[in-house]
Amino acid sequence: MTINGAVNHEASAGTPAAGEAVGRVLGTQAASPLSFWVGLEPGKVVQLDDVVVTRREVPGHGPVLVAGVVTTVEARHEGAAYDSDVFLIADGALPAAVVEVAEVRVTRVEPEVFVPPLPGSKVFLAGAGDRDQALYFDVMDRRIPIGTGRDGQPLYVNFDFLDGTRGAHVSISGVSGVATKTSFATFLLYSIFHSGVLEGEAANTKALIFSVKGEDLLFLDHDNVRLDERARSVYARLGLPARPFGSVHVFAPPRPGDPNGVPHVSARTHGVSSFFWTLVEFCEEELLRFVFADADDERAGYSLLVGQVAARLKAWAEPVGEGGAIRVRGTSCRTFGDLVEMLSDQLQDEATRTDWTGAQTPLGTVNAFLRRLRSAVRPLGPIVRGDLPFYRDHVIRTSDAQVSIVDLHNLPERAQRFVVGVVLRGEFHRKESSGTAKPLLFVVLDELNKYAPREGDSPIKEILLDVAERGRSLGVILIGAQQTASEVERRVVSNSAVRVAGRLDPAESARSEYGWLPPTVRERATIAKPGTMFVAQPEIPVPLAVAFPFPAWATRPAEAAAPPAKATADPFQGLPGVEDDIPPF
Repeated sequence: MTINGAVNHEASAGTPAAGEAVGRVLGTQAASPLSFWVGLEPGKVVQLDDVVVTRREVPGHGPVLVAGVVTTVEARHEGAAYDSDVFLIADGALPAAVVEVAEVRVTRVEPEVFVPPLPGSKVFLAGAGDRDQALYFDVMDRRIPIGTGRDGQPLYVNFDFLDGTRGAHVSISGVSGVATKTSFATFLLYSIFHSGVLEGEAANTKALIFSVKGEDLLFLDHDNVRLDERARSVYARLGLPARPFGSVHVFAPPRPGDPNGVPHVSARTHGVSSFFWTLVEFCEEELLRFVFADADDERAGYSLLVGQVAARLKAWAEPVGEGGAIRVRGTSCRTFGDLVEMLSDQLQDEATRTDWTGAQTPLGTVNAFLRRLRSAVRPLGPIVRGDLPFYRDHVIRTSDAQVSIVDLHNLPERAQRFVVGVVLRGEFHRKESSGTAKPLLFVVLDELNKYAPREGDSPIKEILLDVAERGRSLGVILIGAQQTASEVERRVVSNSAVRVAGRLDPAESARSEYGWLPPTVRERATIAKPGTMFVAQPEIPVPLAVAFPFPAWATRPAEAAAPPAKATADPFQGLPGVEDDIPPF
């Protein structure tokens, strides 16, 4: 809308209240059932992501609501012919007016009579009821809060697209250190556990988080000392308690060289267990293939040899004592290095090589296999062993707590791949054998492009593809995070019902994998601040700009308040939908 005469650029613009008229549908721009332009009234302001509505009386159908989200806002001088006219207008020498217009992308037409809004029709900032209609919140029977919009009001995601009812899995992309991918993933978990959507399943639903960035995720059950009243008010607005996770157990690898297998963590001193695999388990479960979990291993030509050697180890390895050691064809092995040396001797000896390979195998293939295997001794030695008490509790389980954290940051990348592959395979097989999707298991995995790369094959990639394609029916929900979605296997990303982007690299944002982001949102994502995410879900045709609240739990050791003096008997006490007579596990 115009302002007559020379423009006073410092005139105050009133922020419209919900339900207040902000302008009229433009007639100089074509309006369609999918989008239209609004000329703003003098003194009125709308911003990107505001929800607006207009109505049209349609013969035979009555009033039709057309609601949408502001995707573009522009201001220009009307009456200026040259760029330099701006100075004359500012000095009052040239009459002109300022026009502010906004493009609206239609999200919902109710009832579904797809007609364009008429030019001149009044446009209103959506009130509570209209806003819920415009964003489909009114038809979400099970919705979970994911943060607030730019208007400060709650935004939701439909849980039907997370728990497998109508879809599953979440893909989160963004620049490392700026996009706050892990923080959003943990807040999403917190919202799921505490919003009430799980009802009676709240006590049994689990989360498995693989932590690769320091010890920042090891204090989810500690209050955040930096949480202030303003942040608490946001939680109250979202209908969530402002407290840490109630039940957390941490698994960490043993300290290298420690004879007792003490967990390799420094800041956390309680609720931590060490994990490792005995040589007996390594052979019985045929874990050798996860030693060769890099995509390059599949291209190296010895993948068949890996399977043959693993099968022989399963058949020939015999337990020795109670420490997890083994004996293979008369040779005792107490460490992973011992096992590798035994295999090296057997495969380099022409008299025994065929027993392991099952057929004539080129010596070059055998040597390549052995070189790769020897390079795994140092990274895998601390977590594959037979020199610790076999009775020691060393297995990663999700049954001990609602949130299980596997700390990987002290392990080399080779060992990280091994742990992720073996643990995911175990949990996926456990869910398969249970025969039911409930209770749900949420798996949070960062650096997804490393475990499920677009090119090549690997045992971990096979498992993640299984999770992406069949996990929905088994109740295994993947929350994957990556810097570059363009480098992740397409089938993993395409099976994610909910897609999230934080701050994006400009070159990455131009890739086709972000086609779900409208062009203006792609541009905004390159300047997004930490804590702002763009969330797309199947029901809503435009991504929502979401600001999620400051974590109520410690995100680094310096933020952690002292833990409670004594844990309650029921680690899930206080969760919505949990009855007192339901056991915690």
